[in-house]
Amino acid sequence: MMKEHSTKLTLLTCLSDGQFHSGEKLGELLGISRAAVSKHIKGIQCWGIDIFRVQGRGYQLADPLEMLSQSSLVAASDDASVDVIPIIDSTNQYLLDRTSELSSGSVCLAEYQAAGRGRRGREWVSPFGANLYLSMYWKLDAGMAAAMGLSLVVGVAVVEALEKIGVQGIKLKWPNDLYYNDKKLAGILVELSGQAGGAAHIVIGLGLNMSMKSEVEGIDQPWTSLTEVCNGEVPNRTELAQALICAWHTALTDYELNGMSGFVPRWNRLDNFLGRNVRLLIGPRELEGEVMGINEQGAVLLKTHNGLESHIGGEISLRKND
Repeated sequence: MMKEHSTKLTLLTCLSDGQFHSGEKLGELLGISRAAVSKHIKGIQCWGIDIFRVQGRGYQLADPLEMLSQSSLVAASDDASVDVIPIIDSTNQYLLDRTSELSSGSVCLAEYQAAGRGRRGREWVSPFGANLYLSMYWKLDAGMAAAMGLSLVVGVAVVEALEKIGVQGIKLKWPNDLYYNDKKLAGILVELSGQAGGAAHIVIGLGLNMSMKSEVEGIDQPWTSLTEVCNGEVPNRTELAQALICAWHTALTDYELNGMSGFVPRWNRLDNFLGRNVRLLIGPRELEGEVMGINEQGAVLLKTHNGLESHIGGEISLRKND
């Protein structure tokens, strides 16, 4: 797959300085015709990248492009492998297909996902270079049942890592989203495999909107990007990825040793819906109540007319109701 895209990626690297480059010069550099350059440019535009063409001047990216640096990410990682694969179907799937040969903490990042996915089988819209697509493999010796609160643990780690680099105001929505001003900023997807009684093979994926265009199609809920949160001063993507990888390592190790208990107050501090009325959609049922945070099992606590109830499971959705 990489070979198939290598010409387009080389073209993008040439254009990433934000300057104009003539089709003729680009063709000479790549050993292809100007017509072939034009065809590759059209292919790049299908990845969600805007490229201008001006007669007599050539091609220019609408916005400068900062690509992930594999060498920096590898240098910053300890023993675990770090794969940066510019074009991929899904970073989660890449790791899920390789769990037998990976060590805990192995990471895969991409610039573009052709088949990115969210919770409950939804598509995750993944334009090239606009966001952070990051997945990590973790072997959980405590088994499948212990994986229940992992999206909460990772969510806390992500927000705290963002706070450390000066990004304030990010909140968490149970069980797996990051919010800013009631709009979705990121989603976390935890997928697992393993046998009952054995270790669980966990893959945790994060899709974090960094500088996504406002007119992206295929998203059916209010969303935002770090460009809005940071007034245009978006963190360097490679440095942010390094900070998140480190934060995930620390949080997952802590979770393995001590369980959820230490994460409960950390989650409740960041809960976007704490003290607010919500609707819980549980299969065909709908339940209304006030969010009272989470418990040590990772369940959402809801104050209803029946008293305090806890709810946990993969098929529950939380919606605001205020």
